[in-house]
Amino acid sequence: MRPTPGHAYVGPANPRWTETLRDRRQVLLRPIERQDAQAERDFIQALSPESRRARFLYQMNSPSQALIDSLTDIDYINDVAFIAVVHDDGRDRMVGACRYAVGSDPEQCEVAVAVLDDWQEQGLGTAMMRHLIDVARDRGIKRMVSVDDAGNLEMRDLARYLGFHTKSSDDDPSQVVHTLAL
Repeated sequence: MRPTPGHAYVGPANPRWTETLRDRRQVLLRPIERQDAQAERDFIQALSPESRRARFLYQMNSPSQALIDSLTDIDYINDVAFIAVVHDDGRDRMVGACRYAVGSDPEQCEVAVAVLDDWQEQGLGTAMMRHLIDVARDRGIKRMVSVDDAGNLEMRDLARYLGFHTKSSDDDPSQVVHTLAL
């Protein structure tokens, strides 16, 4: 990973972490790469309709190629994305993903996280977010923001647990904004 201009990144060049979840399953967390495009497509399609809507804030049946490209072609300067991978039936399978993107304000990033339904409530989202928060903090980012559907109770609980402050969106009353000062 290269540092954001004006922000020193002190973390590993190719970070990888092994996490043991509450149910004792182990996952590998690593940066997503372009060659993960099919795994990303399979992951999105394996999400329940509710989880897919919670992640993207709209309903989709199948992700477009443009969406897959945007989710796997990460510059690791302004954008960071980690995936959770398990070895299953002789192949690696994505079971979670988290990412942040820096917009026009270099001190703030927007974050998103998604976990396959049968992997939820095992600590995976928390583990991924903690690593993402550490990287953002190391890069000098001051605020992490997540815009979510107000009915997304899983994200509300995760945000609260991680210390985010939540308020209603000024732009859309059906959404909330979770903010974490880093």
